Amino acid sequence: MAERTNPITPSGFAALRARYEQLFAIDRPAVVEIVHWAAGNGDRSENGDYIYGRQKLRAIDRELGQLSKKMKVAQILDPSKQEDRSRIFFGACVTIADNDDLARTITIVGDDETDASIGRIGWNAPLSIALRGARVGDVKTVTLPTGPKEWEVVRIDYPLAE
Repeated sequence: MAERTNPITPSGFAALRARYEQLFAIDRPAVVEIVHWAAGNGDRSENGDYIYGRQKLRAIDRELGQLSKKMKVAQILDPSKQEDRSRIFFGACVTIADNDDLARTITIVGDDETDASIGRIGWNAPLSIALRGARVGDVKTVTLPTGPKEWEVVRIDYPLAE
């Protein structure tokens, strides 16, 4: 089975790396110290600090493993270097309008950096998939749980190179 790549913006990758480093260099050693101290207090079967610490350590190790896998398959794409800015590709900031002329602005980002509350939609979300390659004026249909919905592309922007 081929490994799946995951497109991500440079800032999204930096956030993943920062979280990994926080867990590995700060959080994990602090919990290890607590577990070590608690283990020295005698009976471990009724030692809350020891039991909770071990659970916390397993949760941290699990998250470190997940972050490591995500960073390994991450494909860093800088949207500011997009050459064809007339079409929707990864990193595009798109204004779309529905049949009721309700406009909505979304940014297409990596699946690991989505936040719908601020309009950051994952690359593999149904709306992103439907909009890929579209130009201003194109009408795309998105199949939602409530049924199909049409969106017209009103504007396409990409971040400027720094």
